[in-house]
This record gives sequence, structure tokens and C-alpha cells, in this order.
Amino acid sequence: MGESPIRTLLYLFEEQKLRVFFAFIFFSIKHSPTWVIPLLTANTIDIIASHKSLSKLIINVAILAVVTLQNWPMNLLYVRLQSKAIREVENRLRSALVERMQQLTIGFYLRSNAGVLQTKIVRDVENIEQMVRNLSDGGSTAINGVVGAIIITAIKVPIFLPFFLVLAPLIAIFIAKLRFRLRARNEEFREEIEVMSARVNEMTTLMPITRAHGLEQSALQTMYASFGNVKRAGLKLDIFNAKFNALAWVTFQMANVLCLAVASYCALKGKFGVTIGDVVLLTAFFGQLIGSVILLSSLMPQIAKGFASIRSLGEVLESPDVEENANKPAMPEVIGTVELVGVSFKYPNSNRKAISKFSVNAKPGQMIALVGPSGSGKSTLINLLTGFLRPQSGVISVDGNDYSQFDLRTFRKFISVVPQESVLFEASVRDNITYGLGSVSDERVSAALQAANALDFVSELPEGVDTLVGERGARISGGQRQRLAIARALIRNPRILILDEATSALDSQSESAIQHALETLMRDRTTFVVAHRLSTVQRADLILVLDKGKMIESGRHSDLVRAGGLYQQLYEAQAFSNADGKK
Repeated sequence: MGESPIRTLLYLFEEQKLRVFFAFIFFSIKHSPTWVIPLLTANTIDIIASHKSLSKLIINVAILAVVTLQNWPMNLLYVRLQSKAIREVENRLRSALVERMQQLTIGFYLRSNAGVLQTKIVRDVENIEQMVRNLSDGGSTAINGVVGAIIITAIKVPIFLPFFLVLAPLIAIFIAKLRFRLRARNEEFREEIEVMSARVNEMTTLMPITRAHGLEQSALQTMYASFGNVKRAGLKLDIFNAKFNALAWVTFQMANVLCLAVASYCALKGKFGVTIGDVVLLTAFFGQLIGSVILLSSLMPQIAKGFASIRSLGEVLESPDVEENANKPAMPEVIGTVELVGVSFKYPNSNRKAISKFSVNAKPGQMIALVGPSGSGKSTLINLLTGFLRPQSGVISVDGNDYSQFDLRTFRKFISVVPQESVLFEASVRDNITYGLGSVSDERVSAALQAANALDFVSELPEGVDTLVGERGARISGGQRQRLAIARALIRNPRILILDEATSALDSQSESAIQHALETLMRDRTTFVVAHRLSTVQRADLILVLDKGKMIESGRHSDLVRAGGLYQQLYEAQAFSNADGKK
């Protein structure tokens, strides 16, 4: 999509070109009354004026009836083909976007806004769909109107063709300039609406603070000011709209009056062979020609919006930040030995390495704890372990094999991650636990819940494992959500387990229940624990202390406390804080 949007659009519809071609043919047929009716009406008037035979009148009326009636079946055929082509491309675009998103690295998502990505899938694709639909309907209407008017005028009254080709574009340019000024007014109004929307969002977000500090009147004054700005911008827009519509209508009608006057004069004086019927024909086609040119110019904002959306989608579809898994072998089995040797990683636009020359060897059954102040590199290290980030130097191996040589999607089947905030979706308890596993027996679900110390509270839910947990698990408590996250990890029987501050946001009672569940979960597995509360890692086989991306200490809890380094400082600070909090 780095090419021109027009070429991209043609590429998107490459597989639909037959449908598009026949859709245009059917549209032209169904739209033919707009230029056939003025022609037949002119013929009918000339037949009456010259007192020709009744049979000619009947033939013209019969043709008029047939041309009118064909609109219904031809329109159905057109809409069927047009809609099929557009919906196929729309579906193809959205599918391509989500497929690409599944291939992009986590680094891409760290730099991207989730709302922006959602907008690309929903709004940008919709903008392209609307642009194509408007081009198909409005563009085809304008093209047929222009071509029909010019061809029939050239055949019937060729002397008027230069008049049409000079005057119609001039009027269209004048109205297009007015429309440009109208767009500026629309933009001003839209900006005020966006500001108002932001103020409403701000007001609702700050409602607890506003009410707690008695700031209701201040909040209201801010909103009233924003509402006033919207009102003033809206009034200016309405007045300008009225001026534009009136001036455009007067200009359009005066052009028709001019055409009618010139054609009538020629017919009255017998000049250029213009008949009474030709006066009707010329007036109708002149209005049609101007209307078609204006219609084409009015499509430009939609086209610009659609082209901008095509470029926007290119940011995802053409991003080079793709996880390279293609043509790599699957990792058939994982025992759980994980070794990092001299691993380093630096984020783009960062002055220092997030991880520098890091080495560790973890074996099945071991618990490796990662501790350190905020920004020390713990989360980066976890993303490196899971393959979300790739080391820029050094090697990460699993069971003695460099994991970068394998399809990491197959490696992750042997990993389970329990994050600080469990991610649940709006579905049942069962669906959340068995996510991605397909059909799972009731016994296996119950065993996972039992091991996660969650079976008791799930059994008390209204519908047990079939109870809906709400969006992001809103209908259950934080501790319950975390236990379901542990059950989700357990049911996969992972060989490598990553606990990313899994209990830091919980109260003491919830933490105690979850610690028992975690002990079951960690048994015989290689476990990496990112810990904020040092009380949770005192039984770790190895504690790695990180600071500014470097491992500055390692050992067991007792050894590190006696060493008098950073770990002891962190431990004593937490112990003092906890003691102070109990007073």
C-alpha cells in the first residue's frame, strides 16, 4: 500500500473486476431513463407540434414505458453485483489486518495505541467501503449523465455542444469553490464537537474527584463554555449552509434559464434547425450535465477520506515489524531447560540497553525470581523469554536448542503466563479457562479449578462454570479473576511458567489463597517469577537482582539479605513499610 492509493484500490478489486464491470453495465442500463426520457419527450412534443401520425406517438410512449420498467430488475442486478464485490473486499481487508496483527511483534504494539488499531479495522475499512460505494453510485451516475447528454446533444443539436462544454464546467467550478469554503466551516464545527466530547469524557472521569472536593460549579462552567462554543460554531455553519444552498440553487437555475432562453430564441427564429422538442431536450440535458459535473466534484472529500484510510491501513499491512516464523520447524517437545547467554536488548530511541549481557540457566523444577526497581528490565526479560522481543546479541536456548531457529508459535504452546492483571473476556468461566483448547472434559476443568484453589467460589456462582464473568471479568473479584488465570495456566500443563507480578495487586487474604494455587502450578515446572513483593520469592531457588538492565546480584534470599546490596535495601524498605502500615 506504499504505492498510490488509486493503484492500491485497483489491486484490492483485482479479483472482483468482472463483477465491477457487469455492475457498471447494469447500472448504465438501469440509469438510461435519465437521458432517454428527455429524448423521447422531445420527440413526442415534435410529433404533436407537427401533427404527425398517431403510430409514432404510440411507439415513443411504448419505448418510454419499457425504458422506465427495466429500471427495477436492472437495479437489483446492479446492487447484487456491486454489494458482493464491495463486501468481499471489505471482508478481505479486515481479515488481512487481523492476520497481520497476529504476525506483528509485541514491540509494534508497545509503540501503538490499541484504540488506533481498532479504528483501522472498524472505521478505516468502513471509510474505504463508503468511498467505493459513493464512487460506484455517484460516479456512475455522473459519468452516465455526462456521456449521455454530450452524445445525444452532439447528434440532435450539435451547434449547442460548445455552449454546453464551456458553460457547464465554469458553473461547476464556481459551486465547487463555494463547497470548499463550506468544508472549512464544517471542519470548525467538527473541532468544537471533538473538544466538547473530550470535556464530557473528562467530566465523567473526574466525577469522584469533582464531587469529593465540591467542584461541581467549576465543572459545570467548563461544560457550559464548551456548549456555547458548539452553539456559536453551529449557528455560523447553519447560516453559511443556507447561503451556500441558496446561491448554488440560484446559480444552477439561472444557468438553466440562460439555456432555455437561447434555445427558445433559436426555435422561435428558426435558427440552426432547433425545434420545440429540442428546447425541452437541451434544457433537460444542460441541467443534467451541470448536475453531473457538480456531483463528481462533491465526491472529492469522500475520495480524500478513503485514500487517507488506505494509507492508514498500509501502516499495519506493510509494517516490517513482523515476527519471523515462516518456514521454520515446529518445536515438537519442551522439557524446560532454559538458558540465556550474554543476552542484550535496546529499545529504539533509547539511550541505554534495557537488558545488557544477561546470563542464567534455569532447569525444570526451579523457581527463578526477577526483582529490582521499576525500569530495571524485568518486563523486557519476560518478553525476551516468550519471544515477543528478540535479543540483539546473545542466545536464548531451550533444551539446548537456539529458540530463534524454531517457529515460536509452537514453542509458546509449552508456556503459560499469569500476568499481574488477569485478562478475562465476556464469556463463561469455562470458556475463559479453556480459551483456545477446543473441547475440554468437565473433569479436566474441575481439576484445574481445584488446583487453582478456585473450585469453591466457582461452585457458588449462579450457573457454576457456565456463569458469565462480564467484560474483563467485572462480575467477580480481583482475587477470583487471578485464580481463574492460574486455572487457565494449569489446564494447559505448561513446561515453562511465567508469573508476572501475579499477586502484587491483591489483598493479603487473596494473596494467601493464590500462593497455595501457585505452589501447585509451579511443581516440576521451570518457573520465572517477576516479583514486587519480596515476601513471595523467599523460597525461590535463585533470585536475580536487576538494575538498569544489568544483573547486579544473584543467590538465595538468605544469602542476598546478608550481602548488604540492593536486594537487602529493597527487602528492608518493604519490611519497614509493612511494619509501619500495621501500627
